[in-house]
Amino acid sequence: MAEGLTILPVRGIGEVHPGDDLANLIITALAHHDLALQAHDILVVTQKIVSKAEGRLVDPREVEPSHMAHMVAAQGHKDAHHYEVVLRESRRIVRMARGVLITETHHGFICANAGVDESNVAGDHMLTLLPVDPDASAAALRAALHERLGVTVAVIISDTFGRAWREGQVNIAIGVAGMLPLHDYHEQPDLYGYTMRATNIAVADELASAAELVMGKVDAVPVAIIRGYDYQPADGSAQQLIRPAERDLFR
Repeated sequence: MAEGLTILPVRGIGEVHPGDDLANLIITALAHHDLALQAHDILVVTQKIVSKAEGRLVDPREVEPSHMAHMVAAQGHKDAHHYEVVLRESRRIVRMARGVLITETHHGFICANAGVDESNVAGDHMLTLLPVDPDASAAALRAALHERLGVTVAVIISDTFGRAWREGQVNIAIGVAGMLPLHDYHEQPDLYGYTMRATNIAVADELASAAELVMGKVDAVPVAIIRGYDYQPADGSAQQLIRPAERDLFR
């Protein structure tokens, strides 16, 4: 159990463009604000700047809408070009109503509009897509920071998802490197001797949500440091957070 956590916003990242070196941008911002990464820190980075750096941007006007995209647009609030981008980023449609698409992405995430987003993107009409492999993106950033700073940290790539049966959105981990994303209490006794059977805490999601409290949505703070959480170093992956189909009662 953590005795206490410190969550530090990393300001001054600035606008990110395709091909930018994220590690260098983060290191420069840290130095400018007299911050330094420490061993066992957790660096939480928003999906948006990772996608921008990796060139995961698309102009929907250059995409030819399918018949399905036109059908969705007829009842939705976006045009058929936008919906076509969503459909191309989707493995399957989970639910569709009132122009809202809940889809399963090619990564296996269940989210609105396949994670396709038009907020916080400079340039007319541009959309951002999720990274092709968020775990690989997290691992590459972690390796670059270790190589240049000589410090070993965990990295979480976060994105904002809605939640079934709950109002509001929270940040979750879509990419993880350097830590186990789950803390499994299976077969451990509680304070009264009861053996726990199903408690498996999604610590990477909880850390991503905690970091969002200092990031905000309009404050241009896409990176945060979490210090003081005693995570288990490992070759973790956000894929471990996706419930297998055979154990998913809602498919």
